[in-house]
Amino acid sequence: MTLKLITVGAFTILLLSGCNKNSGSGVRNSKKVRVGYIGLTCEAPIYAAYEKGFFKEEGLEPELVKCNWATYKDALALGSYDITHHLVMYFLKPIEQGLDVRFLAGIHRGCLRVQAGVKTNIHTIQDLKGKRIGVPGMGTPPFVFANRVFGTHGIDAGKDITWKVYPAGELGLAIDKGEVDAVADAEPIGSLLIAEEKVRNIADQIMDAPYKDEYCCEVIANGKWVDANPDTAARATRALLKGAKWVETNPRTAAIMAVEKKYLASTPELNTAALARLRYVPSVQLAEESVRTAGREMKVAKMLSPETDTEALAKRAFMHLDGVTDDWIKTLEVEKVAGGQVSPDEDIRLIAELIQKDSGDSCCRRKLFDQPDQDAPNLADPDAPCVQKNMIAGKK
Repeated sequence: MTLKLITVGAFTILLLSGCNKNSGSGVRNSKKVRVGYIGLTCEAPIYAAYEKGFFKEEGLEPELVKCNWATYKDALALGSYDITHHLVMYFLKPIEQGLDVRFLAGIHRGCLRVQAGVKTNIHTIQDLKGKRIGVPGMGTPPFVFANRVFGTHGIDAGKDITWKVYPAGELGLAIDKGEVDAVADAEPIGSLLIAEEKVRNIADQIMDAPYKDEYCCEVIANGKWVDANPDTAARATRALLKGAKWVETNPRTAAIMAVEKKYLASTPELNTAALARLRYVPSVQLAEESVRTAGREMKVAKMLSPETDTEALAKRAFMHLDGVTDDWIKTLEVEKVAGGQVSPDEDIRLIAELIQKDSGDSCCRRKLFDQPDQDAPNLADPDAPCVQKNMIAGKK
């Protein structure tokens, strides 16, 4: 069951995709580079690299290509865009099946969690066996992360867990109404639910081993494009890594810029709270090891074929480029924008302010808290009708 959910759509035809207009354009030996994005909070390094001119500093002519989630993997493999950064666990299964894309370097860590309701007796991963878990969509990053966690703790996610789908902004409401025992979510939902004292952390990607020491998102590129344009790929990767370091140094400025430039539908406050918790510390060696670790655990969780050699898979999936090294990253310097940082205490205050602003009667909570990183019923469409607080999408 789980394996089928992960593989659905791995090689779908690009119809009605937001980024299929360039498909079939073939490999180009030029300074032009097409960078795909969906409109997620964690894509801040892409926005920063473009807006701050990091691609141009590398002698490139960048074009941002807006895509939709459903065909994102296929769009990259078929050449609709050249490069992006995205979730390792989301791409490993398609790579196993033959998707020709390559990981190139690590961008950030720590955006996914599994959390149990504070009124439950769930305190460990094993306690989740036989329980109901809310997710923003089957096959989404929180769902994949939860499956991986369960697999390594002897829980069959297909048999021992009852999955229920809700828009991300309504996961807390599902906990309140007792419709689920736990949730799997991404930032900023996890921090908000903790601040609201609705949940306790059971598995935290930024705190728990081995997840805290690995990258959830890495630079990834079209395989044929990289093979034909290794220098361009290296330059584009360096621009994205500089963007990551700039975001780590200036999370508030990066968050505000992403909203003001309309890369995503959020608020500066919410986006700042989300970015402040993520760690944008780029690396190459740790990124390669992250692919190995994720592959091994996904195999245990039955998200990869039992016949797959995960070491061979990691070797095929990760590619080293000239000039993209940890030594180069150590020399990388970025500006520190005045007022662009967020202290730990201020991070807590930001979240508290967001909770206070969140009216119990507001029907638009979903528009702010959902990210277009899910296959939930509403598809995180900002123009879709609001869902009232007394309605649960999982029951529609």
